[in-house]
Amino acid sequence: MSALGALEAAGAGTGGGSLFRPLSAEDGEQRPAEIESLCMNCFRNGVTRLLLTRIPFFKEIIVSSFACDSCSWSNTEIQSAGRIQEQGVRYTLAVTSRQDMNREVVKTDCATARIPELDFEIPAFTQKGVLTTIEGIIDRAVAGLEQDQPVRRVTDEEVASKIDEFIRKLKQLKEVHSSFTFIIDDPSGNSFVENPRAPQRDDALVVTRYRRTPQQAAMLGLEGEELDEKPADSAEDLRNEVLQFNTNCPECNAPANTNMKLVQIPHFKEVIIMATNCDSCGHRTNEVKSGGAIEPQGTRITLRITDPSDMTRDILKSETCSVEIPELEFELGMGALGGKFTTLEGLLKDIRDLVERNPFSLGDSSTPSKTEKLQEFVGKLQEIIEGKAKAHFIMDDPAGNSYLQNVYAPEEDPELKVERYERTFEQNEDLGLNDMKTEGYESEGAAGR
Repeated sequence: MSALGALEAAGAGTGGGSLFRPLSAEDGEQRPAEIESLCMNCFRNGVTRLLLTRIPFFKEIIVSSFACDSCSWSNTEIQSAGRIQEQGVRYTLAVTSRQDMNREVVKTDCATARIPELDFEIPAFTQKGVLTTIEGIIDRAVAGLEQDQPVRRVTDEEVASKIDEFIRKLKQLKEVHSSFTFIIDDPSGNSFVENPRAPQRDDALVVTRYRRTPQQAAMLGLEGEELDEKPADSAEDLRNEVLQFNTNCPECNAPANTNMKLVQIPHFKEVIIMATNCDSCGHRTNEVKSGGAIEPQGTRITLRITDPSDMTRDILKSETCSVEIPELEFELGMGALGGKFTTLEGLLKDIRDLVERNPFSLGDSSTPSKTEKLQEFVGKLQEIIEGKAKAHFIMDDPAGNSYLQNVYAPEEDPELKVERYERTFEQNEDLGLNDMKTEGYESEGAAGR
């Protein structure tokens, strides 16, 4: 009888119930099944214990433990009790405290574990699956590196000293004197990193699902299945996937990654959100691009700010949009602050920061009168942000690609006015539309030849 069959028989003998029970010290009925099996170290009989359990907010797993009384050899590993998932999974955790070191981790044998700060990687299929913690994975790596150190010190002292130094760095990670990143990448989708705040979101943990590459599918023995699948709609993939490409940081010019995501804004259109994060200098930028064409007409959006709750309205400001606040005699020209997808409060704070950071406005080179006027402006703007003053907020976008949330949608918003207008020649010139010809150019080209 197989191990799983023995467990099923044991479950039937105890009156049924779920075969996979949540792991709990208070569950007196949850006991492992014991099976006599051959020890691969001394070739005598030992005992294998199998426990079928369910990890909260994850899935069912099989925990197995072997112990031999003859030679004292032992071994533990875990196996997923489910099938290989349709997509791979990548867990990225920012470890910032000792509590993070105690997070439970399920690492299957086909998963790769990485710590980028040390250029440390545990490749796939080099270890058995394990149910442990982040500290346990580091301890296991340290034990593996220390295993052959006595021999290395005799045969190659230089390599042994370098490995000793690396082991010291790994042990220092457990003290969490500085934060580091822990990554589990599993193409089978069956690995797991605990979220102690579940079902709430964990800001320190990023979970990414991705489509396996042909090489990863072949590694899992799914090459035939992957080839038989129908090709997915590439446009649908763009909507469901965060694309990443290599760029250079605009501040320090170091290599960085830019993430790009296609987002559908309700009652509006699709936009492209791009975010760059530099690990070298910590600089972060985000930018919004319209996912569609230039609209036939321009758009002028006027919001009357009457309540602090207006600050929470979503806002999409394209690069071609200008902003005006008549009560402050303030106008932000086209192209300033770039494209942004934020809230009204976030955009007003960006405007305030733009004024405060200007060295010619509030710096040493400014005059006292100009400084006094700008400080007065910043004070009035802060009152609007805090909901202490009423004002009109106007967005004018000749391209028609900006948006301000209607909180009454699909009904009309009494405080929001959206106007469509015909662009002037100068506005079309700024957008490059006067010299753009999209109809009849084939016949003109043939006549010219």
